[in-house]
Amino acid sequence: MNASLTRIDAAALTAHREELAALLLAVVRGGSSIGFLADLDQGAAAAWWDSLLPALEEGSLALWVSRGPDGRVDGTISWSRETKANGRHRAEVRKLMVHPEARGRGTGRALLDEAEAAAARAGVVLLFLDTESGSGAERVYRAAGWTEAGSIPDYATDPAGRLVATTLYYKHTEQ
Repeated sequence: MNASLTRIDAAALTAHREELAALLLAVVRGGSSIGFLADLDQGAAAAWWDSLLPALEEGSLALWVSRGPDGRVDGTISWSRETKANGRHRAEVRKLMVHPEARGRGTGRALLDEAEAAAARAGVVLLFLDTESGSGAERVYRAAGWTEAGSIPDYATDPAGRLVATTLYYKHTEQ
């Protein structure tokens, strides 16, 4: 992988929001079921990134960006720590995104490895996530040692609006 990974804060997110919005659009247009429909536009994508600012500022969300050899943002990953008293040991991995043109180069795995290591350093002992059943992302999670916990049919819609199943995964971090 020829990419650099950087954890970004609220100021960096604001500075790069249009570039991040373009990444989100490319991933959704590439067919990834990450919570958005095909009619997503640049303004709505930028607004979604803006919606993350409070969680970044308060520290409940950690966000990383990958930049390819050309310096362009080609991937992101985040995790959100549980705020309830009985769940502060866990975090949800959210929005592992890799630009369609950057897939197959190890970017997703590098982002996942970085997020897992940072979670362990932060005292998070359990990570969990969901992903579209049968998607390419499942191969990444399985290869990285994640355990399938089960699936839920008709959980979400893909960008085209078709109902799809989701598979739940978890992983204990190494501390």
